[in-house]
Amino acid sequence: MNPAPNRRPPDFSRLAAVGPYFALDTSPAGGPPEGFRPLTELYGTGPDAPLAARLRVVAQRLGTAELRVAASILHLGLAARFWSVGLGSAVLLGTVPTLEHAWVRIPDQGPLDLWTPAEPAHPAAGTLADQLHQFVLTGQLEPLAAAVRAAAPLSPRLLLGNAASALAGTLRVLDAHAPGAARTLVAELLARPPLAGSGTLRTGPRGTAFRRTSCCLYYRVGPGAGLCGDCCFSTPPGHGKRRD
Repeated sequence: MNPAPNRRPPDFSRLAAVGPYFALDTSPAGGPPEGFRPLTELYGTGPDAPLAARLRVVAQRLGTAELRVAASILHLGLAARFWSVGLGSAVLLGTVPTLEHAWVRIPDQGPLDLWTPAEPAHPAAGTLADQLHQFVLTGQLEPLAAAVRAAAPLSPRLLLGNAASALAGTLRVLDAHAPGAARTLVAELLARPPLAGSGTLRTGPRGTAFRRTSCCLYYRVGPGAGLCGDCCFSTPPGHGKRRD
């Protein structure tokens, strides 16, 4: 009988060179660094849950009394964090981490800290797009959306728009590193349910652009906030109307 192939863990340290949103710590120190908590706790609900506490901090820093506005901005940033790790790994390492045993730490500033024990490269479970759908969209963004909706009244359509917008933003960063592979994967994911219909992606020699079909509510942060780069609006709508 031939011995099983030696599947060495992917070198996730390469991702940090792209930017802090892409970093994934796998340092073998016998466990997660001090201050980290299991990733599953991030999706807990209730006033004392980590996400609810973070939401109050974000609202205070934005200076908004509308909790749903802060919740949307927080969700958008967390979605970008997970897409960056997943898509970055897919195009640069040829694999997608499952994050099944990941731990997190919420810093005072900057993106979520992520640590996971080194895992061997697993046999491909479908295409890279399939893995991104399973490990990022279903594995992380679905429970994240449920936890955010438990903390603030946001529509599922808005949160799907945030997920699509975060994916497009990740592509814009990766365009300088692996444009062909990244564009193909993002186009395929945006064409699949549940992201299908969430916006229009345009790619070309000058880069990529995305226009979503929902609004992240950034314009409601305050006077002069303006619109995000992917907004479905050309000018900020009146503050008296809900725009999900």
